[in-house]
Amino acid sequence: MTSTPYTVADVMTHQVVAVTPTAEFKEIVSAIERWKVTALPVIEGEGRVVGIVSEADLLPKEEFHAHRPGMIEQMRRLGDTSKAGSTCAEDLMTTPAVTVRPGTTLPQAARLMAERRIKRLPVVDADGILKGIVSRADLLKVFLRSDDELAAEIRHEVVEQLFPVSRGTVKVDVTHGVVTLSGGVRDARRIPMATRLAQAVEGVVGVHNRLEALASAPDEGA
Repeated sequence: MTSTPYTVADVMTHQVVAVTPTAEFKEIVSAIERWKVTALPVIEGEGRVVGIVSEADLLPKEEFHAHRPGMIEQMRRLGDTSKAGSTCAEDLMTTPAVTVRPGTTLPQAARLMAERRIKRLPVVDADGILKGIVSRADLLKVFLRSDDELAAEIRHEVVEQLFPVSRGTVKVDVTHGVVTLSGGVRDARRIPMATRLAQAVEGVVGVHNRLEALASAPDEGA
């Protein structure tokens, strides 16, 4: 009944800054600072993603410098300090990288980011070749859809489908992404479904359902 959901391909950044496994520490830091990103995919060959190096992977070296030589007990408290002595992406990167396909839906990508506690995901094809990158900020782009665009989609995909007979009596108002449905409909049983379907439209912030059943009216039909 509803339109095709937005996918990673709709919001991802196509031009991606990446490094090779032999990239040196300072080269990685420089790229992160220059491009204002928090992580870089590590690629080899034709662009196959073999890992990702993030600010978190680089921090152990700074933490290592904070401890004076000879303070063994303090060093032990650092846990795994292997990355502190690393100098290239191959040794610093987290592998395998957590990736997604272009067809991954935005809710699926958001859930994966939350579960893995990461801020961005390399987007790869079936062969693991880098096609783009999607960040938390990218996932929020759908909330930039205009109120008029949202209202038009809700009217077409929700109201006209659920209430084909009484659609003319239903009003759809959208303000700052918040939807208000009002008016009378013939089938009261479909009113709760209208809320769920409107809320599922990409970019909708919230839904106020003020629909009411018309007295002594037949059902909407199939």
